[in-house]
Amino acid sequence: MIKKLIVYLREFRRDAILSPLLIVVEVICELLLPLLMERIIDVGINGGGGMPYIAKAGAAMLALSFLSMYAGVMASKHAAYASQGFGRNLRTGLFHQVQQFSFAGIDRFSTASLITRITNDVSMLQNTVAMSLRILVRAPMQLLTALVVCLFMNASLTLILAVAIPVLVFSAVSIMKKVRPLFHTFQEKIDGLNAAVQENLVAVRVVKAFVRADHEEEKFDKANTELRRAGLNAVMRVIMMSPMMMIILNAAMLAVFWFGGRQVIAGTMLTGELYSFYLYLSQVLFSTLMVAFCLLQLTRASACAQRILEVLEAEPDIRDGETPEAELPASRGRVEFKHVSFRYKAGTGDDVLKDISFTLEPGQFVGLVGATGTGKSTLVNLIPRFYDVTEGEIDVDGLDIRKYPIRALRERIGMVLQKNVLFTGTIRENLLWGNKDATEEEIIQAAKNAQAHEFIMAHPDGYDTMLDQGGVNVSGGQKQRLCIARAMLRHPAILILDDSTSAVDSTTEAEIRRSFRENLKGTTVIIIAQRISSVRHADKILVLDDDHIADAGTHEELMERCSIYQEIYQSQQEGVISNG
Repeated sequence: MIKKLIVYLREFRRDAILSPLLIVVEVICELLLPLLMERIIDVGINGGGGMPYIAKAGAAMLALSFLSMYAGVMASKHAAYASQGFGRNLRTGLFHQVQQFSFAGIDRFSTASLITRITNDVSMLQNTVAMSLRILVRAPMQLLTALVVCLFMNASLTLILAVAIPVLVFSAVSIMKKVRPLFHTFQEKIDGLNAAVQENLVAVRVVKAFVRADHEEEKFDKANTELRRAGLNAVMRVIMMSPMMMIILNAAMLAVFWFGGRQVIAGTMLTGELYSFYLYLSQVLFSTLMVAFCLLQLTRASACAQRILEVLEAEPDIRDGETPEAELPASRGRVEFKHVSFRYKAGTGDDVLKDISFTLEPGQFVGLVGATGTGKSTLVNLIPRFYDVTEGEIDVDGLDIRKYPIRALRERIGMVLQKNVLFTGTIRENLLWGNKDATEEEIIQAAKNAQAHEFIMAHPDGYDTMLDQGGVNVSGGQKQRLCIARAMLRHPAILILDDSTSAVDSTTEAEIRRSFRENLKGTTVIIIAQRISSVRHADKILVLDDDHIADAGTHEELMERCSIYQEIYQSQQEGVISNG
């Protein structure tokens, strides 16, 4: 696990090396201080050395203290640089990995869990690195060196440690074994809380519209209570460590003064030696205590590391094709489905689409209709390889899409998803997602084609109008038109619109369709629509029923022979009459 994560520290290896080296200097200084104190007591005070000796030894202690302080501060500085750099690199690595995931990969981990892993889990590892470079280096080194000094000073009193340290280690290991799975559960409960908060904030308008704040508060309280319970389960076991270890430490101290005091009275040990031995013993025991707490921290960090590695080691289920870009066919917009079947890995195991075959010629305007849940969105999501087919083959311009480099394939496709997404920034910045090199004239023309220019210019700042996250400060119809303009700015060979005009009026929709024919000549347009009026003038209409294509043809042909299409048309006509 460490080998897989240490690569993210490589850039800051200088700081990662300097910090422990400075810790060594700090520990050496602290080890010398008790020896000087012993000499002050036994030589300067009891031995007749007087003030000159005390002043000399005191000056040496002062110099060592300043050197120790400087080394400690610099060690902390380099540890901070290394740990913060490690955290930055690890977050970057995770974010890059997530960008490689298909929709199925995102579905596997869930958005909320990925956010927790990139933020909370990485922060825990980042803090652990800082701790490891300082405390986890300092404590073992101080423990061993102080233990050796104690052994040379008084072997009989050092035997007290032979009892205290094993008891400390046994207590710490026992607690860590019980706490490790609890920490893993704790991180999962953080995922649950993040999911509840994210869902509420994204859908806050729906919550308010349906007056469901009380229900959402109950959901949040449930997730929050589960997190509290998981935290307490872990913490209640952790808090047992501190009192247990303090009892062991105090018992060891008491034993040292009891047996050491008897040796001082008997004249076999000097007072300064006992005091010095006590200081070294304190360093040994408190270093043992710090090692135990560090290992406890590592226990929680290991749970976070495991979750992070699950993401880093996840094999993207969609990989680049091996065809060199120079050998790719010319971008024309021809699409062919050959006996395509698809099922979701996380679903029931049944085919969502089964044995789908059809061909779309370049420049065709194609409609896709069917009842809710028949797989219309799934079908168009297969074209840019958001998911891979389970069986069969999809060709774009005569080449299997699995042989395309993913970037090259998706650059041929413009897509307006069912859920319209805009990003924080200006309207211009959002439109440039379609083509980052587009000129101002091209941006304005795309907006006009999507019937968006007029409302954009109604804003005081025009194309420099700031959009809030998700585009919440524009209406649903305006958001759809901006997303259509963004896709049209790309001048794609294939344009896919997944129910992307549902929030605009019929007149505006007709103008948008007209602009497709006039301004995107040669582009294959695929539009999923709930309204027959949106696709009745299409060159071809595909009718989906359950998991297959029930029929395909023009509006007139389908009205003659396809009962499913007729039912959809009649139901909408009845709706128009009743509304009228």
